[in-house]
Amino acid sequence: MAKKPKLSEGEQVTEYFEALNHPLKNVVQALRKIVLSVDEEIAEQIKWNSPSFYYTGAMKPFDPKEYKRDIVVFNLHKNDCVLLVFPTGATINDISGFLGGKFTDARKIAKFMTLEEVSNKEMALKKVIKTWLNQVDK
Repeated sequence: MAKKPKLSEGEQVTEYFEALNHPLKNVVQALRKIVLSVDEEIAEQIKWNSPSFYYTGAMKPFDPKEYKRDIVVFNLHKNDCVLLVFPTGATINDISGFLGGKFTDARKIAKFMTLEEVSNKEMALKKVIKTWLNQVDK
């Protein structure tokens, strides 16, 4: 039996979304579109068993365990909301209150329950991502 070729990151993400059975799939798709629209140096992959977005541009060397390339990861474990987890969100100066969560590490989260909420928070989401991108150690 021939071994199936490994899927590219993009193919893995496409396959993930094709198989996704989540009551808020429309919210997930809207958020995905927004994140990818912020900057051409944002790409997506499956990491931690979820769609995630990372910076593809040049960076100074760093310890991979610092997750400096990872921007945001979907958490789809709940059926009533979609969480966006920012692994280094605590480093973002967000005075708007968009990012929440009290974690012992650098994580912060944003919660979405409806398409209306996505629409209302779109500018805040884009601003947080742009701020993150401006802080990248290039």
